[in-house]
Amino acid sequence: MKTRILWVALALLPLAAGAGYWRYRVTHRAPDVQYKTAPIERRHIVGRVTASGTLSALVTVQVGTQVSGRIQKLYADFNSQVKKGELVAKIDPALFEATVQQAQANFLSAKAGVATAEANALNAEKQYARTKALHDENLAARADLDTAEANVATTHAAIDAARAAVAQSTASLHQAEVNVSYTSIISPIDGVVISRSVDTGQTVAASLSAPTLFTIAQDLTKMQVDTNVGEGDVGRLEVGMKTYFTVDSYPGQRFWGKIRQIRNAATTLQNVVTYDAVIDVDNTDLRLRPGMTANVTVVYAERRDALAVSNAALRFRPPPSLAGSASPGAGGGGGGGAGGGGGEGRRHPRADGSATSGDSAPEHKSLWILRGGTPQSASVHTGLTDGTVTEVVDGDVAEGDQAVIDTTSPDGPPTPAVTSTSFRRLF
Repeated sequence: MKTRILWVALALLPLAAGAGYWRYRVTHRAPDVQYKTAPIERRHIVGRVTASGTLSALVTVQVGTQVSGRIQKLYADFNSQVKKGELVAKIDPALFEATVQQAQANFLSAKAGVATAEANALNAEKQYARTKALHDENLAARADLDTAEANVATTHAAIDAARAAVAQSTASLHQAEVNVSYTSIISPIDGVVISRSVDTGQTVAASLSAPTLFTIAQDLTKMQVDTNVGEGDVGRLEVGMKTYFTVDSYPGQRFWGKIRQIRNAATTLQNVVTYDAVIDVDNTDLRLRPGMTANVTVVYAERRDALAVSNAALRFRPPPSLAGSASPGAGGGGGGGAGGGGGEGRRHPRADGSATSGDSAPEHKSLWILRGGTPQSASVHTGLTDGTVTEVVDGDVAEGDQAVIDTTSPDGPPTPAVTSTSFRRLF
């Protein structure tokens, strides 16, 4: 009897162990899905547009030469202060002066040609008068009279040709003198020499295009920043907006400016379209230099004490296995990007009570709120965003609600929070 009881106990022992292990797994297993949330809270939201640009003077002139030759002397160097009309460089004028002398000789020769033609014309007129007198007394043939008359006309034509030669030589002489004047390179404006591209003794050739000798900035106390603003942000900018920027030369310091112009000419580089927003900058202390790279920030809108939700919550979409079991919220919105209908919901007034320049119409979106351990869909109207959080204008949410931004499951990897179609549309 004892042996039989022992065998029965041994047979029931694995069953009891299996039942105990099953009960332990049921009472101690982790939940199937864990939700990661971010609170909906009051925040100060600032909408910014960032861009990079290059500092330059308001007026920059490239000084070149219209004649070729050897640089004889330089009268200006880097950072030299120059005045309008001041001599900054000299090209060797010897060749051009020789051309002037040759043109002067041609001019004198042409004038002598006029005198010769006039003397010949006078002689032809006297010859014609004598022949005509003899013809009137029947002492000269008619052919001699015609020849004398033709000589008069020919000599007068020669006078006109000689005078034309004088005019042509005069023009050549003037051109040679102008070329001599071009050997003196003068500054067209008052300013500072930013760059010098030649040295004394160097030969410059102006046969195809005028080579640049100097680059002169008119006034470095007033500068501008030419920024490259993306086409997605240029609509938020307006002329007159205040901006600030930083440069690598002065880390941590902000320089202020104002948008003077938003140019319509687009620049396309690798299918990226940008526009030039010109910013005026006061550089009275001359700390900023041409060519510096400026990291520009434009604040186009601002909200104080605004109800804000994380952008990750607006991008979150539950996995298909949870979308059917999740409870719908008061707004009735689904998992789509725009949310569903169901009334306007609660409205959350802004602290300032008015819109700021750069606002756009509120967008209708949906997100998921964790209530009682279960995610519920909620519809909201969103406003300003700073790239991290977005303003909630009104909707089926309240301050303190926990918005779902991610899910994790013990049987699989975390659920992605970004869909393939929502990110570009939202931001």
